[in-house]
Amino acid sequence: MDELLLAGGGDEPCLTLDESLDRAGLRELVGKQQGELAAAGVTGGSTVALRLPPSLAGISVLLATWRLGAQALLLDVRLAPAEVARALDRLAPQFLVEALEPVHGSLKGFHRVTPVVTARQGRPAVSDHVLLQLSSGSTGPSKVIGRTARSLAEEIERYTLIPGLPGPGERVVVLASTVHVLGLVGGVLHSLHRHAEIVIPARTTVDGILTAIAADPRPTTVIGAPVQAQILASVRQPPALPHFRGMITGGDAVPDQLWTDFTTAYPATLGTMYGMTETGVIATDILGAHRPHLAPAPGLGVRIQDGQILVATDESPYVGLTDPARWADGLLRTKDAGELDPGSGLLTVQGRLDSQVSVGGLKVDLLEVERTIAGLPGVQDAVVVFDEVIKAYLVLDGPDAAAGLDAALADALAPYKRPRLLRPLTALPRTATGKPVRDPRALHSAAAAGH
Repeated sequence: MDELLLAGGGDEPCLTLDESLDRAGLRELVGKQQGELAAAGVTGGSTVALRLPPSLAGISVLLATWRLGAQALLLDVRLAPAEVARALDRLAPQFLVEALEPVHGSLKGFHRVTPVVTARQGRPAVSDHVLLQLSSGSTGPSKVIGRTARSLAEEIERYTLIPGLPGPGERVVVLASTVHVLGLVGGVLHSLHRHAEIVIPARTTVDGILTAIAADPRPTTVIGAPVQAQILASVRQPPALPHFRGMITGGDAVPDQLWTDFTTAYPATLGTMYGMTETGVIATDILGAHRPHLAPAPGLGVRIQDGQILVATDESPYVGLTDPARWADGLLRTKDAGELDPGSGLLTVQGRLDSQVSVGGLKVDLLEVERTIAGLPGVQDAVVVFDEVIKAYLVLDGPDAAAGLDAALADALAPYKRPRLLRPLTALPRTATGKPVRDPRALHSAAAAGH
C-alpha cells in the first residue's frame, strides 16, 4: 500500500471527483477510514464486504481495508437486494460497508456518500487473497475470484511496461466501474502507482465526459467500455481537444466502424485491452498499431492449445472448489478462441469457444454473424445467440433501417448463417462492466418488454 500506491509528494494531484485531493489528502482520508474500520473491529485477516458506489469513500475504504490487512469483497452497488443477500450468504463476510444515503442515478459518475460499517456473523479469511470479486456473469452464473497482493502487484507492474498507458503528470478519466478489474486495476491502482491523476466525471453523459476531458490541458486518457466510446463517437461536432491522447476500452471487441468514427472525430487513439477478472490484463493494443491483433502483456505466459487461449497462473484464481475444466496444471483456460502468430508473437482473439454452434450439420460462429450484422448500414449494435435457431437482437438507427436488412444479410452471409429471427431493441442489455448480455432468456424478456 504505502510503497506501490500511496507514496509521493504531498502536493501532487491525485484524485478528482466531487472534490480534488492531493497525495497528502488521500493519505489523510485513508487514515481516517482505517481508524473507523478498526474501531468497528476490523483487523488483519478480517473479511469485509464493500458495497459502495463510485466515490471517494469507495476508493478510500478499499485502500484502508487493505492497509489493515483485511480481505475485501467487492459488491457492485447495482446488484439487486436478492443478489446481495446470496453473495453475503455464500461468502459470509464479518463486516459489511454500505452507503448511509440512498444511491440513485444511473448516469452519475460518482456519488457523495457516508460509509457505514455493520458487523455480521461471518467468518475470517481462510486464504491469503486480499481481494474477492464476482465475475460479470454475462454468459452464466458468477464465479468467486480471488487475487493476492502479489498478483495485484505483478499486474500493476505489467501495466507500467505496456507502451501508451498514462504516466506521471498525466490525467486518467475513469468511466469503467471501479469494482471491476478494468476500472479498479487499470483505472485506479495503476494510476496511483504511476502518479497519474484519477478523474471521475460528475455524469457519464456525453457532456459530462467531454467536460472532464477538457477541464485540464495535461495529456488525458479515458478508460471505459466500447459502448462509452460509441457515445463519444456519436458527437456530431466534437470540440477541439488537443490534449486528448486516447481511450482504452475493455470488456468487448471494438467494431471497425466504431474505431474509424472515433479516431476521425478526435485527435486520439482508440486502444483495446483484453483480459479477465481472473488474471487482469492479458493482451493489449493501446495505440491501435496492431488492429485486430494484440500484444501479450509483458511477463504473462500466454499460449494456444486446441485453438483455446491459455494463461499461465501459479494457482487457481477461483475461491472454493476448482473446476479442472477452467484451471489445471498451472494453466487457466479462458474459453476464448485465438491464434498466436509465431513470427510477431501477436495474439488474435477470435471470440468465445461456446459461440460455435451447428446448424444442419454446418458449423456457425455466432460472433462472426454478430460482427457482420453490426457492420451493416443502419445497425448501431447487435447480439446474436442460438436459441433453437439463430436469433439477432439489434439496435437500429431508426425504424426505416429495418427495411433493407434482409437484402443486406443475403449479400453478407450464407443462408445457413442468417438469423431466423431479428428483434429490434432500443438498447442492448449489458452487464455492470458494459459487456452485452448473451443469455437468450434475458434478451427475449427485453424484447418482450419493448426495451
